[in-house]
Amino acid sequence: MPGVTTATTRPEIAGSLGMVASSHWLASATGMSVLERGGNAFDAAVAAGLVLHVVEPHLNGLGGDVPLIGCRAGGEPFVLCGQGTSPAAATIEAFADQGLDVVPGTGYLAAVVPGAFGTWMDLLARYGTWRVRDVLEPAIGYAADGHPLLPAASAAIARLAPTFTEHWPTSARTWLPRGAVPGPGARFRNPVLARTLEALVGEAEAAGPDRELQIEAARAAFYTGFVAERIDAQVREAAMDSSGRAHAGLLTADDLAAWRVREEPPVTADVFGRTIAKTGPWGQGPALLQQLLVLEGMDLADTLPTSAELVHAVTESAKLALADRDAWYGDPDHTDVPLATLLSPAYADERRRLIGPDASPDLRPGSPDGRVPRLPRLVTDALGPGTATTRQGAGSSGTGEPTFGASTPRQGTGTATGTGTGEPTFGAGDPPRGDTCHLDVVDRWGNTVAVTPSGGWLQSSPVIAGLGFALPTRAQMFWLEPGLPTSLGPRRRPRTTLSPTLVLRDGAPELACGTPGGDMQDQWQVPFLLRHLLGGQDLQAAIDEPMWHTTHHVASFEPRTVDVLGLHVEERVGQEVVADLRRRGHAVTVTGPWSLGRLSAAGTRPDGLLHAGATSRGAQAYAVGR
Repeated sequence: MPGVTTATTRPEIAGSLGMVASSHWLASATGMSVLERGGNAFDAAVAAGLVLHVVEPHLNGLGGDVPLIGCRAGGEPFVLCGQGTSPAAATIEAFADQGLDVVPGTGYLAAVVPGAFGTWMDLLARYGTWRVRDVLEPAIGYAADGHPLLPAASAAIARLAPTFTEHWPTSARTWLPRGAVPGPGARFRNPVLARTLEALVGEAEAAGPDRELQIEAARAAFYTGFVAERIDAQVREAAMDSSGRAHAGLLTADDLAAWRVREEPPVTADVFGRTIAKTGPWGQGPALLQQLLVLEGMDLADTLPTSAELVHAVTESAKLALADRDAWYGDPDHTDVPLATLLSPAYADERRRLIGPDASPDLRPGSPDGRVPRLPRLVTDALGPGTATTRQGAGSSGTGEPTFGASTPRQGTGTATGTGTGEPTFGAGDPPRGDTCHLDVVDRWGNTVAVTPSGGWLQSSPVIAGLGFALPTRAQMFWLEPGLPTSLGPRRRPRTTLSPTLVLRDGAPELACGTPGGDMQDQWQVPFLLRHLLGGQDLQAAIDEPMWHTTHHVASFEPRTVDVLGLHVEERVGQEVVADLRRRGHAVTVTGPWSLGRLSAAGTRPDGLLHAGATSRGAQAYAVGR
């Protein structure tokens, strides 16, 4: 793959002290200030991540989720599963008793344990060097003194204003100061959140001078102290949600007390001379590994970065990987995920043979170890007659894998499709957009970390009174159909789309990367990694090249659509490429020239210098370093 690009929006930055790249310039600057004052990459990630909770409230919050993957210099890579679990009372029967066949996208019923704060504290205790006050002070400052409100955040508040004023009074008090929508760029303060963070610092320091005891005290104040008590009290009261009715929640203080962040080994695959590390199948991360294993066996050496050949190959491999995600992935504590087979060379060979010269119109989950794949009934019913039949798709090797006929798009059922039904959630007809945050840090010693904070959006659920933040609504990703890998059950991890990436060369961390984007996160990372690892482009050039993604999969958020043959491409790919893709059978939607992907990356070059890059899309992500 030739490393050719026409131009970049910014230079790839390089230096020797440290690099921070994130989806907001204030978080990047905060992280860099930590590195400059002697903190390591993990200290910097905690401080920067807490700032992201404040300055990108429409994309994440203190009550959200934090999946994290990192590696200490000279150590082994690790994953912190900062994904909270469903309540103990969360059963399919509990929802059926309320006349629901889907989990509402907003409100208290979709609430899971907020995992973000516990994950930051765990990272700080295990791998950091700073104290609780040190890492919380920047976030406290921006919450108390204000920050320029992002235009997208202002727009989100404007859209939700009627809901806030009519149904969610605690949110109205937070997001509608003096009863008005704060404008783009306005100095926005969240003094209640600032006081919550200050109280957590106070609880930490009351535990004495020991750093680790302070961290544990702050964590306990959140999960067994005043934070848990206020959450428990509020969710017992019914609030309007996206079902169109008011419901009380199932989350309790006991659920928070029972939860602890888990450290796990990553799931890995060796491709293109590197080891790529991802989270487990409680996230969609292994789908990226499946896709890269398929692509490694294809002749891509002479393929241009945005040629129709490459776009087609990447798209078809994504469709196969995402079909496996939808059929097999889930919390491995509660479902048997055949991950070893899904990531095996033999399975990659089998899947690669299914890719032909034309776009496949089918959903084609595989049959690892001879097991029969199963998609949710609402999906297969909507796709019409012939689903779950054994057919050979375009380019099939004749393996007899079950395929799912996809002649019609799946439409959402069982819940309202208006405000509050996506990630984050707006009107069903709105265009795709970035929906979470991302953060990458590498320090002078080689410590490296990638984090994708999300959840607890200002539009997810009512602000908790006296705390200044909302709860995560990840339970909307569960299905209320028994027997699926992602069926709802007590204290299970929802299968998320959050997907940070760590790249290792000869066992040492080389690159941390990721992007917001829901179902598109790994799809946007694949061409970036191909351009950088295979094509030799620098980080910024690989980020700036035109992007694309397919919507030919089961959407992870309500309405759970399948946009058959759907392919979105930035117009910069050129008319000839679009025409070629349409000739191959893709239903191409041409988007704006800089509309897809919000990638950032930071790592260590072979010569030992550190480097980083961040997208100019959205006009808020920045990489900083020296």
